[in-house]
Amino acid sequence: MNQKTISVGEVSQYIRDLIAGDYALRRIAVSGEVSNLTYHRSGHIYFTLKDAAAALSCVMWASDRAGLGFRLKNGDSIVATGSVDVYLQQGKYQLYARKIELQGAGLLYEKYLALKSELEEMGMFAQEYKQPIPFYVKKLGIVTAPTGAAVQDIRNIALRRNPYVQLFLYPALVQGEGAAQSIVRGIRALDEMDLDCLIVGRGGGSLEDLWAFNEEEVARAIFSCRTPVISAVGHETDTTIADYVADLRAPTPSAAAELAVCDLFVLDGELIARRDALRAGMCRRIDATRERTGSFAKSLQHLSPGQQLNAKRQRAADLEEKLAVLIARSLEDGKTRRALLESRFRDRSRLVLTDRKQQLEKLAREFAGGATLRLREERHRMQLLAERWEGFSPLKKLRQGFSYAEDDAGRNISSIQDVREEMAVHIQVADGVIHTIVTGTQPRERES
Repeated sequence: MNQKTISVGEVSQYIRDLIAGDYALRRIAVSGEVSNLTYHRSGHIYFTLKDAAAALSCVMWASDRAGLGFRLKNGDSIVATGSVDVYLQQGKYQLYARKIELQGAGLLYEKYLALKSELEEMGMFAQEYKQPIPFYVKKLGIVTAPTGAAVQDIRNIALRRNPYVQLFLYPALVQGEGAAQSIVRGIRALDEMDLDCLIVGRGGGSLEDLWAFNEEEVARAIFSCRTPVISAVGHETDTTIADYVADLRAPTPSAAAELAVCDLFVLDGELIARRDALRAGMCRRIDATRERTGSFAKSLQHLSPGQQLNAKRQRAADLEEKLAVLIARSLEDGKTRRALLESRFRDRSRLVLTDRKQQLEKLAREFAGGATLRLREERHRMQLLAERWEGFSPLKKLRQGFSYAEDDAGRNISSIQDVREEMAVHIQVADGVIHTIVTGTQPRERES
């Protein structure tokens, strides 16, 4: 018996005609989960729609993407509306989607985006409304489930970093019906207890599990809370509305405890290091000040009037001694000259010798008298100079009842314009310094 054979293309075309003739497959809505998603550079979207029983290849042409208001991702639960047809080149049927809608978690995500946009426009995420977290938290409030890893992580880390911190737990529902209201009650209750900081959060989970922290009433409770709030919802990749509204967002509950509670042991080490640095700096400053003070003291001692007067007196004494030596030498030279003259003219006649002796004696008397007079004049002049220097001495002026006033900076005070009330004034007198405070001034009456 001869059986008729047909080509592969004919089979595929036959099946295509059968499908095309089925009116129910011309417009069909299919629900499932997206997998094998590919955004082609041409603009077309290729993906597989699957459920527990089967998988269906799908494509959405670039011309049909205008109505797609979100970006597909693997795992989305969607409803794809379109028609079923056969792709002849590969001999498989597929859904040509013209409309895609999210369902389940996808609808929640759309609701999340809408609320996030609304609250952001209202300014609830604005940085100027964020409160700073206190550096040293003594009383820490926690709004989370009483059981689970989140509260244990917060408790362990907080007590490890600061054994003296007080923890106040409000056991709230963090998932399921009534969770949002429970969280709001916890925030408001702890806000009334005058705590330093609040941690609001829970462990990670799906979008549905974390949905209580995306509710508007929770966001408004955090925003209106007078106590600074740290949001610690889920893991690092989870972000909720509460994270945007809170004063500080922590990626995990453990990180929230580290952000809220100061590590006393690290702080103690920093304080010790700063104390040592301050002490070393003070010692260096004191040593430098002592060195400068010693230098100033030496300069003042060298430039003081008493020191200069002593130097002048010493020089005057040296000059007097030199003058006495010169006079003695001059007298000695005169005696020697007289002896030579007596020897030279000894053989002359007695009369001439006598006359010469008389002349020499006269000259000697005159010379001696002149030298004595000169010495007396020089001594008198030196006494006048010493008395003049003594008259210039500030110490003598102080002993005569005069005084010298200066301010804290060492500036001379010579007018009432140089002082003001409550100003410290130091008055130098003969036997010490008088420290006073200005209570008032009185100008001197001008002479008529």
